[in-house]
Amino acid sequence: MQNSHMFVFMQWVNTKYKKSFQDYDDLWQWSVNEKEQFWEAVWNYFDIDYEGDYEKVVSGGQMPNQKWFEGTKLNYAAHIFRQSNDNEPAIIYKCENNQKRELSWRDLREQVARLQAYLKEQGVDQGDYVAGYLANSPHASIAFLATVGLGAVWSCCSPDFGVDSVVDRFEQLKPKVLLAIDGYVYNEKIYDKRKEVRAIRDKIPSIKSLIWARNINSAASCEEGECFWEEALDNQQTEVLTRRVPFDHPLWVLYSSGTTGQPKAIVHSHGGNLLEHLKYHAFHNNTKRGERFFWYTTTGWMMWNYLHASWLLGATVVLYDGSPSLSKLDVLWEYASEAGIHHFGTSAPFLVSCMKRGVRPSRHDLSALVSIGSTGAPLPPEAFDYVYSQIKRDVWLCSMSGGTDVCTAFVGGNPLLPVRRGEIQCRALGCALYAWDENGEEVIGDMGEMVITEPMPSMPVRFLNDPGNKRYLDSYFDMYPGIWRHGDWVEIEPHGGLVILGRSDATLNRHGIRIGTAEIYNVLNKIEELKDSLIVNLEKENGDHFMPLFVVTKNGLTPELVKKIKLELRKQCSPRHVPDVIEETQQIPRTISGKKMEAPVKKILMGRPLEKSINLDAMQNPESVDFFVHYAGSLSA
Repeated sequence: MQNSHMFVFMQWVNTKYKKSFQDYDDLWQWSVNEKEQFWEAVWNYFDIDYEGDYEKVVSGGQMPNQKWFEGTKLNYAAHIFRQSNDNEPAIIYKCENNQKRELSWRDLREQVARLQAYLKEQGVDQGDYVAGYLANSPHASIAFLATVGLGAVWSCCSPDFGVDSVVDRFEQLKPKVLLAIDGYVYNEKIYDKRKEVRAIRDKIPSIKSLIWARNINSAASCEEGECFWEEALDNQQTEVLTRRVPFDHPLWVLYSSGTTGQPKAIVHSHGGNLLEHLKYHAFHNNTKRGERFFWYTTTGWMMWNYLHASWLLGATVVLYDGSPSLSKLDVLWEYASEAGIHHFGTSAPFLVSCMKRGVRPSRHDLSALVSIGSTGAPLPPEAFDYVYSQIKRDVWLCSMSGGTDVCTAFVGGNPLLPVRRGEIQCRALGCALYAWDENGEEVIGDMGEMVITEPMPSMPVRFLNDPGNKRYLDSYFDMYPGIWRHGDWVEIEPHGGLVILGRSDATLNRHGIRIGTAEIYNVLNKIEELKDSLIVNLEKENGDHFMPLFVVTKNGLTPELVKKIKLELRKQCSPRHVPDVIEETQQIPRTISGKKMEAPVKKILMGRPLEKSINLDAMQNPESVDFFVHYAGSLSA
């Protein structure tokens, strides 16, 4: 504990600010009650490299109108290269069909510099957008650093997304350059993506240059306006450019779909993410220089960004591209041993699957393993037992929960506190998170709406294409003006631990990826045999997910129609958009104004009493609820 970043920081705060904090609760209370002093302490503790001056740490009225460290300029990538460590690899990488490889810091710097030279030749300048349709390989890592070092803005989708889903995201950016993989291997099957890539390019006129990262087809050829990765890097540039930009300058764009319209293009800032990632990786993950940090993720999940933030603490980024199900769910544990991973990040459903399949990771050499991070869904108590009995007795299990919206965790690990079975350890420093009841009153030891009452630097700068901040305000501040409502149910225990109880709104949390129901309805609306539909995702207590789709058909639900629905969702969106079951009903519950009642239906299916789940008087078809009540009964049986 005394060697942890958290403990050292607390002693530093006590000395510098003449405090006498003895435990984490004291430190947390100060961090949320004195937010300006806390975030300036983070700024000074990590010796942020910047130019300019600031008069106030934070200014502005109600959320989301805050400005942080106004008047300063910095660069996220500069702080990564400040930690480069030539005694350790920058990246360790493995694809399911290849051997483990390493990329040195020297090679990383050289490739970033050369890619920057090419991007500049293509007219990429500060504030321009560069997009990636890439697998979880060093190509994406290098492209990210090259882009943000120039002061341009990075955004990426994983190649398992269909053309329309990618276009819905990237066309909002109007990127100048697209970097794309020609294909990938997953579960020992090859997926050729060249046709999809060119379709994406053709549908987004702003793309002037396409860079191919060859992965499955070394004999491929280029068309006009295209080049291979090796050609783009065929220059003599050696110096990495890290252009300082204003604190709130866009760093990257992430996507979180809502229930209507296009996916929300969430703009994050250089300064906000820099401070947040330094804070969380140091204090709540205890990431240290020379350690090897791994998270199983795709490039389209915010955990990819969080994984690369471990560079800020001098860690080696460990990547894996492929299926985690190989070798009967043992491939990642083999990799942890082979690569000497210190911090192993995964999803709650993966740990639950390992538990159910009887996987015994402890048979591998996990002597380097310090922590296991888990997110994407609540981690059930039985999975805690499994981790300590079958993986490692003295590992630190860090269950955490956050969001694409802030590219971090609101709640998570703490080296100063015990790990309690079935609980997340604490609320993170600087995160004024509470559980509120229907009356907006704080509750302890009972389920409530997760709210954040004070701003954090990593909250979005804005959404793209959002006049008057309407979608931004509707997404987080519709229920309590000036208070961030995240859309999760949470229970905060008297001792400070937490339990996340799933989504409180209609957004689908599918194994850590937030999917807007609108994406699914947009596909279903094109299927002539369907009249109406409704989809929800249930996060079960044992860590499983169950996503049923309910449809109203014209002529009955046939096996052929079921197959067609699944095929279209997989093709046009992604495998994560495919429901677990498809059920036929006669009506979809709707409000008097005609809106689908997704959140109330979810409450019913989770076993909540009918009177606490839905207001029948506010419905145009209250009789439609009977089907879902009976269906909930069949689930519990």
